[in-house]
Amino acid sequence: MKDEANRITSPDAEQRVQQPAAPPDRRSFLGYFSALGLGSTLFPGVLWGRLQEQRPPRVTKQMLREAAAVAGVEFNDHQLDIMVEGVNKNLPHWDELRKIPLDNSVAPPLFFNPVVPGMKIDRTKRPFRASDPPRVTRPRNLEDVAFWQVAQLAELIRTRQVSSVELTEMYLARIKRLNSKLLCVVTVTEELAMRQARDADKEIVAGRYRGPLHGIPWGVKDLASVKDYPTTWGAAPFKSRIIDRDATIVSRLNAAGAVLVAKLTTGELALDDIWFGGQTRNPWDLSMGSQGSSAGPGSATAAGLVGFSVGTETGGSIVAPSAICGVTGFRPTFGRVSRYGVMTLSWSLDKTGPMCRSVEDCALVLNVIQGPDDRDLAVQDVPFNYDANFDIRKLRVGYLKASFQDTRQTPQVDANDAAALAKIRSMGFTLVEVELPLHAKLDFPTIMYGEANAALRDPVETQPADLVRQDRVASQMSYRLLPATEYLNAQRVRTLLMQEMAQVMSDVDVYLVPFDYADYTPNPVATVNNAVTNLTGQPCVAVPTGFDEKGHPTSLTFIGKVYGEAEMLALARAYQNATDWHLKHPNLA
Repeated sequence: MKDEANRITSPDAEQRVQQPAAPPDRRSFLGYFSALGLGSTLFPGVLWGRLQEQRPPRVTKQMLREAAAVAGVEFNDHQLDIMVEGVNKNLPHWDELRKIPLDNSVAPPLFFNPVVPGMKIDRTKRPFRASDPPRVTRPRNLEDVAFWQVAQLAELIRTRQVSSVELTEMYLARIKRLNSKLLCVVTVTEELAMRQARDADKEIVAGRYRGPLHGIPWGVKDLASVKDYPTTWGAAPFKSRIIDRDATIVSRLNAAGAVLVAKLTTGELALDDIWFGGQTRNPWDLSMGSQGSSAGPGSATAAGLVGFSVGTETGGSIVAPSAICGVTGFRPTFGRVSRYGVMTLSWSLDKTGPMCRSVEDCALVLNVIQGPDDRDLAVQDVPFNYDANFDIRKLRVGYLKASFQDTRQTPQVDANDAAALAKIRSMGFTLVEVELPLHAKLDFPTIMYGEANAALRDPVETQPADLVRQDRVASQMSYRLLPATEYLNAQRVRTLLMQEMAQVMSDVDVYLVPFDYADYTPNPVATVNNAVTNLTGQPCVAVPTGFDEKGHPTSLTFIGKVYGEAEMLALARAYQNATDWHLKHPNLA
C-alpha cells in the first residue's frame, strides 16, 4: 500500500493523448476569419481521427466538408478552399497544445457561479445551532449502535461510555463481514483508522473534545484522494494508483477528529454503480444495484458499515443512491464545498456532500467540510447558518405537482408520495404548486460530457480496453465531436434556465419532489427536475418516506434556494422528526 513505486503526484502523468480543439459556428462569415487563419480553429476536433492516418497531417477540402456535416454547418466551395489553408497552417499549434500535460486536477480559469443578477444571498454569519444532545446509554451489544445517528454516537463518545477505538473496531468488523455481499468498499483504511481512533481517545480523555464528529468512523467515495492509500476512481487502470495528498474534505474531517475507516465504491469514472470489483449492492435487496456513482456511500451508510459518508454528485449521484438505499442524502449548493483532491467529471456541475442517517447528521457534516479553501476557486464564502430551532412556519413551501402524478409508479409508491404531502400539510403548510421552467429540457449531457471529455481524456481515450463499461466509454467519447459553439450556447441557455428558476423560487423557499423508482423505472418529471436543479446549482436533501410493495425504499426530495440549505434542512428535519422512516434499516446477518 505504501510502496513508493505506486505513488505519483500527478495521477495521469504517463498517459497523454492529443486533445482536439472545437468545431465551428454556423454563420457563413467564418469564411472571412478563415482567410485570416482564425476561423478554422473552431472545429478541428471533428477531423482528428482522420488526421492520425496521415504523415505529415494534411487536411483536404473533402475532409472539411465531412467535418462540417458532423458539426451541423455548411460552407460553400470558396469558403472551404480558404479554410483548408488555415487549418493546415494551424495544425502544428494544436499538436503542441496536445503535448502539454494536463492532469485531471487542472481546472480551466472559468468558474461557474449559481448566483444570478438580483438574487439576494444572506452573507451574515450566525452561530451553528444543532439540537440538544440526545440522552443515550451504551447497549450490552455494541453492534446495536451500528445504525445510530451521528448525534447519538457522538454523545456515547463525549460521555466516554464508548471509546472511539471500540466504535472503530465494531465498524471495521462489520465491513469485513458484510462487504463481500455488498461490494461497497474498495479499500479498508484500517491502519489509519486505528491511529486516528487512538488519538481521538487520548484527546477526549485529556479534555480536548473537538465536536460531534470527534472519534466517529466514516467513509469517503473513492474519487477523493487520501494520502498513502489508493484512489481508484472505480477504474481498473488505477487500482494501485496513489495520489499523495488529502482531498480538502478529508483534511477537514481529519481536523474535526473523524476516523476514516474506508474508501467506498464509486461507479467507474463516476458513472453508475459498476466498478472494477463488480456492482455495488443495495442492502435492502442484494439482487439490485445501489445506483448512482455514490453507490458505495449509499450502500455502506444504509448497511451500518460507517457512522456517515461523503459522496459526490454531478447529475444525481448523491440523490439516487440515497433514495434507493433509504438514507438521507444532502447535495449542497454548487460552490459550497471544495472539490480539491476529488476527481473532476464536470467543472461546472460537480458537487460534494454528506450521506447520513438523518438530516441533522448531514448538517453536522456539512458544517465541517463547507467553505473556501483557496484551492477550489468555485467555492464561495457564504455562511451556513443552520439552526435546529428555526421557526419553519416562516417558510413558503411548494410542490412540483406533475411529479406526484406520474402514472408509471406503483399504488404503494403513490400512497407513500401522497402520505408525505399530507404529513407536510398537517404541519401547517399550504402547499404552492410549482412548475418546471421553460428551458427545463436543456440537454444535460451536452454540458456534462462536453466537460468530461476534457477532464477524463486519459482514462477514456488511452485505456478503454481496461475499463469495464465499454458502452459508456463509447457514448462519452462521441461528445468529442461536440462543437465548441454548441457547448457555449448550451451554457448560455443554462443562464436563462437559472434566471427562470430564480423566478420560481421567488414564490417559495423550498419545494418537494418525489424521487421514486418503481422497479427501478425513474419518475420522469422528478428526473428532469434533478437535471434542472443540478444545472442551476441548487441544494437538495433526499429523505426516506417508506417502502414499495417489494420492500424497496421510497424517498422525498426537498429542493432549496441557492445557498438556502439551512432553511431547507430545517423543514426536512421537521418532516423526518414527524415520521420514523429514517430509523428503519435492512436486516443483514
